[in-house]
Amino acid sequence: MSTLLEMHDISKHFTGVQALADVNFNVERGEVHALVGHNGAGKSTLIKILTGAYERDSGDIKIDGEPVTFANPGAAQTAGVGAIYQEVNLIPFLSAPENIFLGREPRGRFRRVDWKAMRREAGKLLDDFGVKCDLEAPVLRLGVATQQMVALARLVSLNAKLVVMDEPTSSLDEAEVRVLFAVIRRLRERGVGLIYVSHRMDENFALADRITVLRGGKLVRTLPVGETDPVEIIALMLGRKVEDVRASGVTAFSEAYVHLKHGAVLDVEHLSRGKMPDDVSLTVNRGEIVGLAGLLGSGRTELARTIFGADAASGGAVKLNGHPVKNHSPHAAVAAGMGLVSEDRKVDGIIPALSVADNIMLAALPLFARFGVLDKQRQRAMVDEMIERLDIKTPTARTPVKNLSGGNQQKVILARWLCRRPAFLILDEPTRGVDVGAKLEIQRLISELAREGGMGILMISSELEEVIEGSDRVAVMKDGRKLGEFVRGEATEERVMKAISEG
Repeated sequence: MSTLLEMHDISKHFTGVQALADVNFNVERGEVHALVGHNGAGKSTLIKILTGAYERDSGDIKIDGEPVTFANPGAAQTAGVGAIYQEVNLIPFLSAPENIFLGREPRGRFRRVDWKAMRREAGKLLDDFGVKCDLEAPVLRLGVATQQMVALARLVSLNAKLVVMDEPTSSLDEAEVRVLFAVIRRLRERGVGLIYVSHRMDENFALADRITVLRGGKLVRTLPVGETDPVEIIALMLGRKVEDVRASGVTAFSEAYVHLKHGAVLDVEHLSRGKMPDDVSLTVNRGEIVGLAGLLGSGRTELARTIFGADAASGGAVKLNGHPVKNHSPHAAVAAGMGLVSEDRKVDGIIPALSVADNIMLAALPLFARFGVLDKQRQRAMVDEMIERLDIKTPTARTPVKNLSGGNQQKVILARWLCRRPAFLILDEPTRGVDVGAKLEIQRLISELAREGGMGILMISSELEEVIEGSDRVAVMKDGRKLGEFVRGEATEERVMKAISEG
């Protein structure tokens, strides 16, 4: 292999924060190079400098041995460097072919767009990835995995030689992940260099040739995959000794804990919304964590949204503390003592332009008003308490929440609901897209809320290990139906997957 990308002594400073300090990073042709580190370690900043979204303060970048400086992401794409992010950057109301060839549409007579040629070429690109989809439908109607393939096809059509993938599997099911991995390996065989960013260690070790660890904006170490293991990489990310990480494990839920349960806080009786969910009954007790297991598309999120009233039920009932939730809606659910941390914090969680304090107080403002006037002093006291309790790392409470790392944004959303002291909390993918350290903190917090606070929690996670280790009971779903339940100690990955396959 020969060197495709060289980044030397890259530094970047934001107000009050040294995001990168003299970082060196390189990628060979036909190599998958994993880039790992805490949220806030500098991964995103390094990628944005590479792709032209940020201007570096110092350092040099070379592609194929030639110095480059990209004024914007478009210039980077023209040079063969592109990125696919967790939130896919497509125009939702355009079709897959229109997104792939945006600004480069094939032309026929009189410079008119040749729609047949565009669909034909788009079909060939997607066929090469093993993707079949409606080429005339707007991409918003396509699944997340297909949208990612459309974004990747666009880069390939631009003759990309270096592709960055940032948490590409966070919203994919197992079958879709296999397709993506096959595409990545195909690109590697063609000599394309790939930078792979994922918090999932199994993926990094399955795909990558080398792994580079960043911490606090600095390069910690670069290691060939064959010369390390996940525990060593996690220890480097956390700045801890390997033997300490190996002894304690990397899943906070694996620590022993005992819940005191005092009767049902949530009763779901024959709840339906068409076929997603379909006649589901479920109980969550006080001080209990119930996990929902199932593949993507099994109806887990749809059940959560219907319980919360975000989607209207077609049948059944939801009771909180033995009382039906009347006029079932998010407003009624919140008033009854329910909260929901949704799976997509960017879309349904944070309000990026508002401060950390404003985001924390969003759901609790009515509790801090008297005769229509907000008590600013009590608000500030509550915000300070939540920042300290959840260890939210932010320069100040007035910092825009968009400036925080993903793990700290997730903590802000949790703090929002804790301000209301809910009796029951739904957590949909609470640790998605956060680093190992933040993941441990969030997992411990979930356990504490149930164990010490007596809160009932319904937890959804695509990581089966997290569901099994973090739940007192695991309810298994498929095609909108609940197949059954396993109590803590009986739930194993093999039993859950067998229940799904046979359900």
